[in-house]
Amino acid sequence: MKLQTGIRENHEKGNRCMLSEYRYQSIDPLETGWRLAQLIRQKGYSVKDIQKLLQLSCPQPVYRWIKGQILPSVNHLYNLAGILDVPMGELLVPASETACIIAFERECSRRKRLYAYYLHWRKKAA
Repeated sequence: MKLQTGIRENHEKGNRCMLSEYRYQSIDPLETGWRLAQLIRQKGYSVKDIQKLLQLSCPQPVYRWIKGQILPSVNHLYNLAGILDVPMGELLVPASETACIIAFERECSRRKRLYAYYLHWRKKAA
């Protein structure tokens, strides 16, 4: 409840504490996954190594983190930061408008490739 106490103290002191000044940010799972993969490679670890160090029963969660399907739990982030020797905040990539645009462009190019592939095989079948 420290946040509430801080707001109350600021209000009592006459300071303006505008909640609207805070900008809510979300985490970009794809970019975070790419950052995790890059850091894991840079430090010379494999997915299996990370699985063993985090005491996971299988490597699937690590692959899901890297693919951006899910985010690691706070406990796993804390331990990953120690293993990779970086601050915990550096493991996470905040979402931004440019990241959304890049993700949209990637998805569009993927769909274009799939459609071109479909047309190619449809033409061959005819």
